[in-house]
Amino acid sequence: MIAKLTGIVDTIGDNSVILDVNGVGYLVSCSSRTLSQLGSRGAQVILYIETVMRAETLQLYGFANSEEQQCFRLLTTVQGVGMKMALALLSALSPSEIYHAISAKDATFLTRAEGVGPKLAGRIVSELKDKIPDGACVSATIYSYPSSLLPMVEEAISALVNLGYRRIEAVTAVSKAQQHCGEKATLNDLIRQGLSLMARSRT
Repeated sequence: MIAKLTGIVDTIGDNSVILDVNGVGYLVSCSSRTLSQLGSRGAQVILYIETVMRAETLQLYGFANSEEQQCFRLLTTVQGVGMKMALALLSALSPSEIYHAISAKDATFLTRAEGVGPKLAGRIVSELKDKIPDGACVSATIYSYPSSLLPMVEEAISALVNLGYRRIEAVTAVSKAQQHCGEKATLNDLIRQGLSLMARSRT
């Protein structure tokens, strides 16, 4: 199994790259996000690789970083999401955006990806809502707040985690609570509203 390739960019296509590794050209399928980071012909790059054996054909899928690779693996566990569909999702959305949409149960956001309709988006949310890696979308969510609110937001998240909730759940709940309560929200407001939101999501 090929886990990683270090080589020189030979040719970049619409959804793949030919990577020259010591004179051997590897055809690697990638998201448009990864392709945009490869630079031009002659650039030396490293790609994390998923190797898939189909009949007698070896297919390689490449990623600019391990976070994108991890998200790809998770997406392909969903019924109806194949390799091509997973790459379409990662072309349209970053891993953090995908994780946050799933944790917030925002299936509509996932339909921004080509070929992802409401039914499939709903299935992705349903099947992955409890499988998101802890902290996966924390930075995308927390650091969108003004710096003056960060200490209070972090404290509210910690309070919910100490009550037994997963951090990913706490981050999502506090984010929604802050939107509901507005800029004048107190720490108690965020905790109380966050608890209320999580209680409703579990009923």
